[in-house]
Amino acid sequence: QVQLVESGGGLAQAGGSLRLSCAASGRPTSPYAMGWFRQAPGKEREFVAAVSWNGAVLDYADSVKGRFTILREFAKSTVYLQMNSLKSEDTAVYYCAKRKDGLAWPSRRVAEYDSWGQGTQVTVSS
Repeated sequence: QVQLVESGGGLAQAGGSLRLSCAASGRPTSPYAMGWFRQAPGKEREFVAAVSWNGAVLDYADSVKGRFTILREFAKSTVYLQMNSLKSEDTAVYYCAKRKDGLAWPSRRVAEYDSWGQGTQVTVSS
């Protein structure tokens, strides 16, 4: 079982930047992809970005492409989400997630992730 702990959320002004971190602990049974999702009040959880087991394949939602960057640092078992040019519509609780063991490539489907962090609030003021 892999446990995930997020950090780095907070308040930013529109046009500013924040970096989220997700530290993983535990022993998986096989390689897995990692993802970031977000959920705004009254809305469903939505895909933001994902990275493959080896860090080589990335996927981004259209709404964040060109502004957000996902990075996987293996030495620290950590996945980062660098968020630049923030907009008010980026305000949400952000969750990192681990895709099921053996599913090594990025996915946008919530149901394909079996471990989730506790979430971290990101608020962007305009």
